[in-house]
Amino acid sequence: MQDPLFQSLRLGALELPNRIVMPPMTRSRSTQPGDVPNELMAEYYAQRASAGLIVSEGTYISPMAKGYAGTPGIHTEAQIAGWRKVTDAVHAAGGRIFAQLWHVGRLSHSSLLGGAAPVSSSAIQAEGVRVFIEGEGGMPGFAQASLPRALDTHEIAGIVEQYAQAARNAMAAGFDGVELHGANGYLVNQFLDSFANDRKDQYGGSLENRLRFLGEVARALVAATGDASRVGIRLAPLTTLNGCVDANPEETYTAAAARLAEIGVGYIHIAEADWDDAPLMPVAFKRALRAAFPGAMIYAGKYTAERARAALEEGWADLIAIGRPFVANPDLPARLRVGAPLNEHDRDTLFGGGARGLTDYPPLAA
Repeated sequence: MQDPLFQSLRLGALELPNRIVMPPMTRSRSTQPGDVPNELMAEYYAQRASAGLIVSEGTYISPMAKGYAGTPGIHTEAQIAGWRKVTDAVHAAGGRIFAQLWHVGRLSHSSLLGGAAPVSSSAIQAEGVRVFIEGEGGMPGFAQASLPRALDTHEIAGIVEQYAQAARNAMAAGFDGVELHGANGYLVNQFLDSFANDRKDQYGGSLENRLRFLGEVARALVAATGDASRVGIRLAPLTTLNGCVDANPEETYTAAAARLAEIGVGYIHIAEADWDDAPLMPVAFKRALRAAFPGAMIYAGKYTAERARAALEEGWADLIAIGRPFVANPDLPARLRVGAPLNEHDRDTLFGGGARGLTDYPPLAA
C-alpha cells in the first residue's frame, strides 16, 4: 500500500509529488537596507525543494504592511529581483513555491513605519503583543505593538489593490502562486474576527460584512494571477494568536470556506493552535470545512508523520504542513519516508543572523 504522504496531488497546473508542505516561517534574513531577498535565502529554500510545495515566509506587500525587522518585501524592483533568485533556485532543484502575501495591520510598530501609526480594521491595540524591531544602535529587540488607527472606508480599496499588485509582482518574480496570510492576527484576521472588528460600515458588524474584506482580496488575487488554482488562503480559526478572537469561530470560518469556494481558490491552509494547552480543533469542524470547500485543504499544527498519515487517510486533509522540523531538516520528506531521526533546530538562530541555523543543517546523507 502506498504511503499517503507520498502520493502525488494535482493543484491546478502543478503536480505536487508528495503531500508534505513547507509552511511559511519568518527567518528575518533579508538584505539591508531594503528588505531584499538574497542568495542565502535562495540556498535555504532550494535545500528544501523536495517538499510537495513550499510557501515562502511572510512577505510584506507595501511599506505600511511591515511588522518585523529583517522580513522581506515584494513591492520594490529590488525585492522582485531578489525573489527571482529564490524561485530560480527552487525550480532548478525541482521544487514548487508560492509567495505568502502579508499585511500585518496592527501588529507593527511606528518605528518600522516611518513614525506612522499602524492601520487596522479598528483602533484596538493588540495588548501584550510584542513585535521585532531595530532597537537603539541598530540592535534588534522586541517592543509592544503600537496603537493602530482604523482604516477609513475609502482607503480599503487601496489596500486591496496593494495585495493585487503584490500578486502581480510575485508572478513576475517567478513564483508558482500566492498565499494570502489571513491567519494569526494579521490584517485579514483583524477584519474577520468579531472581537478585533468594531466597525460600523459595510466591513464590520454582521458576519457577511466581516467576510467582505477577505472576499475582496481573494478575488483581487485571482484576477492578478489569472488562475484561481494559483491562489491559496491561510486561516486560523481557533488560534487567538496576537489578540484576534472570534465569538463563533465554527460559524465564521465555515462561512469563510464557503465564500472561498465560490471564488474558486486552489486551497485553504488551516493553521491549528499548536501551543501547550491550546484548544483542539474538533474533527467535526474539519469535516464541516471539507464539506464547504471542494479545493485542497492543508493543515498545519505540530503534525508528526503518524498524525499526518491519519489526517490524509481520514479525508479531511489533502496536504500537511510541517513547520519547525523543516528548519533543521532540509531533506525532511526523505527522513519521513524512512522514519529517520530528525535534527533539532537551534532556537537562538530562528530570527536574524546569517547562514548559521539557516543553511548549515546536515542532510540525512551526511
